Amino acid sequence: MTTEIGSAIGVRQSVSLIVPIRLPADPESWTEGPLPFEVGGHRTDVATRQTYFAHAAGRALYGTPERPRRWHRFFDVTHESLHLHGMEILHTPTAVHPRHALAVLHFTVRSAALLDVLRALGHRAGAGSDPLTGPLAPDTLLSGIASPVTADSPFATAHPYTVAFLTPGSTETPALRSGGVLPAAADRWLWALASRSNEADFPTAPEQLPTQTEHAVRISADWSALVLRHGAAFLGHRPDRGDGDFYDFAALHVRSVYLDALLLGIVQRDHIDELTDELSGVFDGPGLARRVTALERNIAGFRSTYWRQHLTAHGPANELLLAYHAQYRLPTRFEEILAEAADYSRLVQTQDGQQIAGALGVLAILGLPLGTALSILQVLGDDDPGHLLVALGVALVATAAAFTTRYGRLVLASLRGGPTPGE
Repeated sequence: MTTEIGSAIGVRQSVSLIVPIRLPADPESWTEGPLPFEVGGHRTDVATRQTYFAHAAGRALYGTPERPRRWHRFFDVTHESLHLHGMEILHTPTAVHPRHALAVLHFTVRSAALLDVLRALGHRAGAGSDPLTGPLAPDTLLSGIASPVTADSPFATAHPYTVAFLTPGSTETPALRSGGVLPAAADRWLWALASRSNEADFPTAPEQLPTQTEHAVRISADWSALVLRHGAAFLGHRPDRGDGDFYDFAALHVRSVYLDALLLGIVQRDHIDELTDELSGVFDGPGLARRVTALERNIAGFRSTYWRQHLTAHGPANELLLAYHAQYRLPTRFEEILAEAADYSRLVQTQDGQQIAGALGVLAILGLPLGTALSILQVLGDDDPGHLLVALGVALVATAAAFTTRYGRLVLASLRGGPTPGE
């Protein structure tokens, strides 16, 4: 066997696809909660998964009994080399797009090399036709429930995010540990599955491979994971003995808690993208204070609901989420958003302070001449209406003259929020 994975068919081959969709309403005909997989009496329903994740992460991934976020439905559809077991929908509303959601399609790959299917899903040059056609087309599967977002819509992706899982047989030595040592070819396989590409698509220089796989997660001696921008892969490093093997539980984890960690990362990326767009339009038109207030409210909502970098006391899920963060620089981008929003908030506070000071200045300019004139008449004991009108006229002239001075112009400019005279 060579290091080329394109012709290898694993003992177990599965792929889960994550597709952004628009969900007009909650799917009442679907069952609440994530798709439950079961092995050896262990069932990955929502109650089991919530014991794995921290409570805050569980709320973001599954919702609450009063307000669910997740639904599932079992399928039994085979088309060419793909067999669809079930689908999930995770409602991930944003401030601007309250009906945004993610659909997850769970497939087993049969009678074909997993990488060949992944390349076709990624529309690689020379790959086969897109397998998501006919009965497996997302439009068909989601008919009457939701619709995949179009290419020009927010959160659109060129191709579905793929989460692939492959276990090797005893002859696939390039992926297997030999004497406890993991061969370099294993990481080549892992990168190929995660990137959905072979050497013809993207020739990899041996010197670059350590950099490309430096964030690989060694879940145990038996298997590893690699998270990239457009896909993730899980690869076994010892022969799969079939039913009853540890890989039964590995496959279960890939399709449940490990997938959920990546789902949360995708949700976080979508929200950060939207906040970035909102920041870029903060100076579009009047009403800066209103837009900055709305931006701060949206940031606070995202931070409270979705922004988690620690999911569980169990290590792999956290490492997978952090690996996804690293691909999109999410922590750095969110810190930049917070810093930029803080700058805009200070700007609004400064403008508010200037306008308050300007209003006080107007009161001073209006009130001082009038108050002085009336005080003089009161001291003189003059209550003649004509003299009162004259005093009011003189006060108005003095006020108008005061507004023509630099101080008066500065007060008016502060009140309007415009530049000061001379700028």
